[in-house]
Amino acid sequence: MAFPTDFTWGAAAASYQIEGAAYEDGKGLSVWDMLCRQPGRVWSGHTGEVACDHYHRYEEDITLMRDLGLKAYRLSISWPRVLPEGRGAANEKGLAFYDRLIDGLLAAGITPFVTLFHWDFPYELFLRGGWLNPDSSDWFAEYARVVVERLSDRVRHWMTLNEPEVFIGLGHQIGVHAPGLKLGWAEVLRAGHNALLAHGKSVQAIRAAAKTPPLVGYAPVGSVAYPASDSPADIAAARQAMFSVHDRNLFCNVWFADPIFFKRYPEDGLKLFGADAPPVGAGDMDIIGQPLDFYGVNIYQGMAVKAGEDGRPVLIPHAVGHPQTANRWFVTPECLRWGPRFLYERYQLPVYITENGLSNVDWVSLDGQVHDPQRIDYTARHLRALHQAMQDGVDVRGYFHWSIMDNFEWAEGYKERFGMVFVDFITQQRVPKDSAIWYKNVIASNGANLL
Repeated sequence: MAFPTDFTWGAAAASYQIEGAAYEDGKGLSVWDMLCRQPGRVWSGHTGEVACDHYHRYEEDITLMRDLGLKAYRLSISWPRVLPEGRGAANEKGLAFYDRLIDGLLAAGITPFVTLFHWDFPYELFLRGGWLNPDSSDWFAEYARVVVERLSDRVRHWMTLNEPEVFIGLGHQIGVHAPGLKLGWAEVLRAGHNALLAHGKSVQAIRAAAKTPPLVGYAPVGSVAYPASDSPADIAAARQAMFSVHDRNLFCNVWFADPIFFKRYPEDGLKLFGADAPPVGAGDMDIIGQPLDFYGVNIYQGMAVKAGEDGRPVLIPHAVGHPQTANRWFVTPECLRWGPRFLYERYQLPVYITENGLSNVDWVSLDGQVHDPQRIDYTARHLRALHQAMQDGVDVRGYFHWSIMDNFEWAEGYKERFGMVFVDFITQQRVPKDSAIWYKNVIASNGANLL
């Protein structure tokens, strides 16, 4: 069952979730620093001020990655660590940290996949309107240029935005993530449009500034509908469900992908949203629709769909007692077969699974080890399903497990443990879990040991 010889086996993390050093070496504040200071916003008052202290312990963390045999590591850059005011003068100490991190990864034989934005928006730019400011896309392009000019002699793989569905939807509509706003729908969609423009302009900036030929992608949420059976009718219904706009929320694949690939918003979304749909300026869609090299997608779960009597999708509720992870996401390995397949069919780009994993109830056992059989089982099931997608003809280039280590899980603080490496947040001791050793063997066998 071996995967292709050039398959990329990786793990992922994000700057605010692991770096810490929130106020050190000239770093500016982010909206997450702001939100963490507000009582009741983050579980148990936790903050990302120290997190995994990766800023000071990156060498130890790279050694862990190397010992696990990782071929690649997906990291993100902290925008306010590089540009403390969000724009203007760059912070040399911040850039130097990423220099050291990239150099250390390469020395360990690990390919860096760099995400430019994983939610730590600069506080100073939030004060100027954040993603609602029509200049926000230019701010982001300027930041992208600074990073690419510095790192692109060693970095080839770039992602622009991580999950705009979340940082716009949960951050600007529902208000549970930074910056904690509950805007009207028209304003939410306008912020989303500006984020799409930021994506497009940053792709232009990457291609203009890169010193080595870049491979550019994007990492949205994969909201997966999978067929209840292999019947053609159910498959068609699941495909329709996956590429429809159902409601006034952003958790649909097409609103943040069709503009990029087809240079237009989906018709059903425009009809549903009516006058709230964002104004599209002349040339906006040409900017947004920059050619990409791959489709990155973060997939954790899916929903089963069957064809109704009229052929339209009918959602099948999960059965009573259906398996769930520690944070109550449903375990649906089918999502990694059908999600990549439908996305590949529609958008015709190679796919990377840029995140997949689970929160588990992990602690150090009496024997000093961390036993997480659920993570091993979950990952094995999902990788088998991903391999099935590849057998179905999907061009899947790599898989990044979320996460390399336990970290700050946004509004849930340190309650949720997604890592393959256990982190004691008091002592900062790292303990590779059983799943880390298992994943090392998966990588060493190139997936052959999954059956």
